[in-house]
Amino acid sequence: MMQMNVDAVKTKQKILVIEDEIENQKYLELILKQNFLIDFCDNKASMLELLRQTKYEAIIMDISLKGDSSGIELIKELKKKSDYRNIPIICLSAHTFGQDKLMAQQAGANVYLTKPVGRKTLLNTLEKLIATDVSQNKA
Repeated sequence: MMQMNVDAVKTKQKILVIEDEIENQKYLELILKQNFLIDFCDNKASMLELLRQTKYEAIIMDISLKGDSSGIELIKELKKKSDYRNIPIICLSAHTFGQDKLMAQQAGANVYLTKPVGRKTLLNTLEKLIATDVSQNKA
């Protein structure tokens, strides 16, 4: 049996996923759990609570959420708050219309990906965003 490197566990970066469909949460967990520590939530209140408790390296946001706030509205709100505005956001949506992508970018999303997203695409996108964010914050 392979022994897990304790240092590797400590250095895993934390990702917040805002997604209201359980099946999509399970799929994202399967893709991300080897490389990242992941917290999931499905609405504005739980998102804000998690953000108060934990520093995240990136956020994955579904734009179609059940409840009173869409992902687009949540992105706009996060980008207005100094504590959260610099966290990179990947917008992940089943919507493939150009207008949805434009709205997400105007709201402040760094990247817009459509579902179903491939494992390699999502991991590469996250790693690039986090690396870019880290290098910008050091400058």
